[in-house]
Amino acid sequence: MKALSGAVAVALVAGPALAEPRFEPVALPVEHIYTGGWEHFVGGGVAVFDCSGDGLPEIVAAGGASPAVLLRNGGGMRFTVGGFPEIAEVSGVWPIDIDSDGVTDLVLGRVGPNILLRGTGDCGFEKADWGFDGGDRWSPAFSATWEAGQSWPTLAFGNYVDRDNPDGPFEACDVNHLHRPNGEGYGPVTVLEPGFCALSILFSDWARRGQQDLRVSNDRHYYVSGGTEQMWRLDKEPRLLGEAEGFEPVSIWGMGIASRDLTGDGRPEVMLTSMGDQVLMEWNGEGYVRAPWERGATATRPHTREDGRPSTGWHAEFGDVDNDGRADLFIAKGNVDQMPGMAMDDPNNLLMQGADGVFREAAAEAGVASGARSRGAALANLDGDGRLDLVVVNRRDPMEVYRNVTEGTGNWLAVSPRQEGANRDAVGAWVEVRAQGRTEAQERTIGGGHGGAQLMPLHFGLGAAQAPEARVIWPDGTVGPWVAIEAGRSYSVVYPGDRWRAD
Repeated sequence: MKALSGAVAVALVAGPALAEPRFEPVALPVEHIYTGGWEHFVGGGVAVFDCSGDGLPEIVAAGGASPAVLLRNGGGMRFTVGGFPEIAEVSGVWPIDIDSDGVTDLVLGRVGPNILLRGTGDCGFEKADWGFDGGDRWSPAFSATWEAGQSWPTLAFGNYVDRDNPDGPFEACDVNHLHRPNGEGYGPVTVLEPGFCALSILFSDWARRGQQDLRVSNDRHYYVSGGTEQMWRLDKEPRLLGEAEGFEPVSIWGMGIASRDLTGDGRPEVMLTSMGDQVLMEWNGEGYVRAPWERGATATRPHTREDGRPSTGWHAEFGDVDNDGRADLFIAKGNVDQMPGMAMDDPNNLLMQGADGVFREAAAEAGVASGARSRGAALANLDGDGRLDLVVVNRRDPMEVYRNVTEGTGNWLAVSPRQEGANRDAVGAWVEVRAQGRTEAQERTIGGGHGGAQLMPLHFGLGAAQAPEARVIWPDGTVGPWVAIEAGRSYSVVYPGDRWRAD
């Protein structure tokens, strides 16, 4: 990387709280439920991306034993069921332009062979080959990155319990798989072992060294002992990192990963969901450490009703719900099935970050404290009004979509970094926005969460700011110039040349 932004080291200047979050449920054209037996206790992700080309994102939701579903966005929070290949046993769905043709493709993680779907335009999809070996495992986790000099992405699949192990499921964790490009497609699979029952994985430049490493969040329930969270560095032969390199190998019931720079120092904080307490990892200058309880992000037990048993967290996602310039946090919650030691009445969390950096619960007042067994989710601007809406996939209950109707929100900005040639969506780029003494950095990633991801413009809340500046640090390390732009707009910026355009 050529330079680390000095601006991102400037502490964020906290502004006043702008609004109390409010959401309204949206009627959907189909009752979509994530179904299935024990092999679908986990998974249930959702992909959010624009496949119609109108600037409004579509939704593709995993169905478990039921087929996955595509909901086309007609504007005004009106959705219709789109044509989609009838594929069941899908745990997770991730959008990515694999062949860099400008049309988004989809990765389906499945109980059984994983599938790559090539986008054909106007929300059409067909099975692709590309030399990809889909295997026959249980893959609820996925992430992707472009390694230096490669025209095709490296694809990583996190595999859960080995279904063929006669001594399973306990202490029968499967290995993980890495698919590195070989010409116009993929060669033999690289095995990442040991595996400790992965449920979420994420390529991220957490060390800000100009190269993404692979974080793996593992489920202690099945590896029982001897396992930890993992971080793989993609040298010629992938290798695990440890405490000497700034990575603390914590041991939790890992379910999901969320990554966002919360402090303005240029290093992403990391949220790890789990059974019991959720773990926020912060950079202290030498390594990542657990954030103190007082930060308000542990979300240990249900925040409404009377079930006092520990919560089970799944998808976590940062997003500025009220556009005050501070990232908030949504956590999807729900019992695995009927685990008696964990809460059955376990509403989702909406943790709003205050000016003091402390997160405070607001899901019940906001109208999103669903008591269903939630799994995957997404915070995304579905109607183009600059406010982040919410999608939640539930096990044994219908999928939910909520419209953000919060009044008095701040200004906002959205930025889509794009490249000519390979890696069209600039995975690995950092977008920095500064306004009124604050600087925020966001990284373009594919993966994390639980079973799904977005491929949308990066959304920034601006508070009262009206004249922000922005720049992009591109995947090859090139630092673009600061550019003055307008609030309340969505922009595309193309590399090389850093050509900014209002969409």
